[in-house]
Amino acid sequence: MEECISVVIPVYNGGATLSMAVDSATGQAFVREILIIDDCSEDETAAIARSYEQKNKKIKYIKNERNSGAAASRNRGVNLAAGEYIAFLDADDYWTEGKLKAQLSLMKRTDAVLSSTARELLHADGTQTGHIIPIKPRITYREILKHNSLSCSAVLAKRDVLLEFPMEHEDSHEDYITWLEIVRKYGFAVGLNKPYLKYRMSSASKSGTKLKSARMTYKAYRYAGLSVPASLAYFISYTLHGIFKYYIAKTDKEQL
Repeated sequence: MEECISVVIPVYNGGATLSMAVDSATGQAFVREILIIDDCSEDETAAIARSYEQKNKKIKYIKNERNSGAAASRNRGVNLAAGEYIAFLDADDYWTEGKLKAQLSLMKRTDAVLSSTARELLHADGTQTGHIIPIKPRITYREILKHNSLSCSAVLAKRDVLLEFPMEHEDSHEDYITWLEIVRKYGFAVGLNKPYLKYRMSSASKSGTKLKSARMTYKAYRYAGLSVPASLAYFISYTLHGIFKYYIAKTDKEQL
């Protein structure tokens, strides 16, 4: 397999963590390019990104003309990408070695257009929480309606599919809407139950509070075309999964 993956890193005032994200991407196999999409940051993000661009020809720094949000930044990265596959990575997250190689191999074997991995949750300062969020090997449309197990920074997807279903509706979980639409059309996504993604939790993030995230999830169902009764039914399932995921589940890493 050739270098066929474009890594898209949207960032806004992420100078404190950007280097860790970029370094984790440069260490992956099959990476054709790394696109850092700067959403008009006001910190040292631009200087850090440009320094990487000068040292590594695979890294490209792109600055939005105006602050447009994470969804628009990801969409811009997808549109500019040259790779057959897209891997999203938020600037405050990072990957462990072998992630993209393992995902690409799995997608080739299963003929899947969308994949994700398990993830380990970190505190905002990067320290471990002891929580690992697992993922099933095969995720159907009905399953993803009940529970979104696909984390954006863990996703690898075919670029032409992401062009078909760009991220929209910033007032909701725009990535979740995209996964719903993709899985509804293509039948399934695949998962690697190993925490290749280290996911940093922050109350300052777009969906940092549980209540706000819940409201955004309900909106995602409605934007995805579900009726009010169906949206409410799946929202209840989402709530139950959320309780289990963040307060009960403590998966032993050795079992993954």
